[in-house]
Amino acid sequence: MFHRALGALALAAGLLAGLATAPAGAQTSIDFALDWKFEGPAAPYFAAIDNGHFAAEGLEVTVTAGQGSLDAIPKVATGAYPLGFADINSLVKFLDQNPGAPIIAIMMTYDKPPFAVVGRRSLGVEAPKDLEGRILGAPPPDGAWAQFAPFASANDLDMSKITVEPVGFPTREPMLAEGQVDAVTGFNFSSYLNLVRLGVPEDDISTILMADHGLDLYGNAIIVNTDFAAENPDAVRGFVAAVGQGWKDAIADPEAAVAQLLERNPAGDAALETRRLQLALEANVVTPYVLENGMGGIDPDRMARALEQIKETYEFQNEPDAALYFTDAYLPEGGVALN
Repeated sequence: MFHRALGALALAAGLLAGLATAPAGAQTSIDFALDWKFEGPAAPYFAAIDNGHFAAEGLEVTVTAGQGSLDAIPKVATGAYPLGFADINSLVKFLDQNPGAPIIAIMMTYDKPPFAVVGRRSLGVEAPKDLEGRILGAPPPDGAWAQFAPFASANDLDMSKITVEPVGFPTREPMLAEGQVDAVTGFNFSSYLNLVRLGVPEDDISTILMADHGLDLYGNAIIVNTDFAAENPDAVRGFVAAVGQGWKDAIADPEAAVAQLLERNPAGDAALETRRLQLALEANVVTPYVLENGMGGIDPDRMARALEQIKETYEFQNEPDAALYFTDAYLPEGGVALN
């Protein structure tokens, strides 16, 4: 049963549902809910629009900015948006708390989640163990901080030796730049660039990606309202195929993809957002697993381990089942080949 807090969105669902599909022979209109602002990692979706990939699948897509990695989940679950982009770990918890909600992930995008600890070498932080005896700045609502417990467990960190300083998002990187904390939790492609903009030398910044240090969790994925998918399976398959092409375009020419993004965000900095996209591609999207197995799918054994790690900080109300959270039914066979 849904939480009552979703009621307001549910009222909008009926209005938008009528817009979700166009008459026969016309393009299918889809509103797509992003997790965050129009920044570098969102460029592939605009490449898919401007380069005609959605149109080739008979789709007319509108992309809407979000306010965080779980923002799209209630939007899609209520049907206010047929598709979105969200953190799969948050989706797992949402479905545990709302059994039967019509939502599932269909395309893994961040094979390695962006959860990271970002420190400064000049302050002695280069590896997980270096955090002991030092001050860690962590915004309480931060997605990376939410995963710190399994990361600490995987790296045998003694939490009694780490001073955790609650900080705000706006003050997180400035405090690290000023040496008030020795490291912060954050997303690899955001905290790093924020420090660079504050004048911290790049060779002084250490990025400890949690996925490279024992964290088996996945990151953000394309999610779909299952009622919409049941009624429009070809549209969903076409959406996934077009998104895959958009990512391939962004990989081939990041600057061109960012230029398309900035047509929707004229205040953005082209060099900054290109770098942000490249960091996301290198660390989170184009991983060895993806190069070998294609983009979009998951490894069942890794997902099982990920669910065990979620249990370290979350008490499931129901027995977790990966089949409730992810399906490859809408992916091309073998995933989206990037090479």
